[in-house]
Amino acid sequence: MANIERLEWSRRKVPFVYRCVSKIVSTSMKKNHFGQVIPLEDALKIVDMVSSITRIACVCRNVTAGKNDARYCLLLGLDPSGSIKDWPELEASLETLSQQQAKELLKEFDRNGLVHSIWTFKTPFIGAICNCDHDCLAYKLQVSSQLMSIMFKAEYEATIDLLSCVGCRNCQKQCQFGAIEYSIANKKCYVNPLKCYGCGVCRNMCKKDAITLLEK
Repeated sequence: MANIERLEWSRRKVPFVYRCVSKIVSTSMKKNHFGQVIPLEDALKIVDMVSSITRIACVCRNVTAGKNDARYCLLLGLDPSGSIKDWPELEASLETLSQQQAKELLKEFDRNGLVHSIWTFKTPFIGAICNCDHDCLAYKLQVSSQLMSIMFKAEYEATIDLLSCVGCRNCQKQCQFGAIEYSIANKKCYVNPLKCYGCGVCRNMCKKDAITLLEK
């Protein structure tokens, strides 16, 4: 967290230094540990492709919020003991899941508004599905602070059928990216495509099934 605060200070006080550091870190992340947001459908397909799934406590939430047992991360086809060797306090959280158990867990996370994302452990090898909220480092660095790019948006964008939308704004409350806006004149919600990450969790809140994901 101290590094994030220093980077935010650098952006305000020494913009040139901030831009250099941000570019270097983003380039390094793309080579080693980069992410991409995915909707639930893609997460379920990925689970079918792997031979082992291990649920572990989230390192991001441990760092940012001191939550030691926030078990929202799924390691895919990896030796968990080797993957978390720098975080021995997380070892107690290890839990081996079947594919069906992982799918049910992902569906539960989706209903709770958590954003699914895949992450490389040495690009292009996908090593984990994370299920993120505002406590995650990726969110803090890229979305809330806009300090650097460490994950791609999904290959989709949400869209709202205005004829079906009743303006309840439940989807707006669910969106973690501030991509859903409300028109007072029309009393309808609509999606700002520049902000939408294509995660699709907003769909769970719409009782009229007015929200769909479209491929970019």
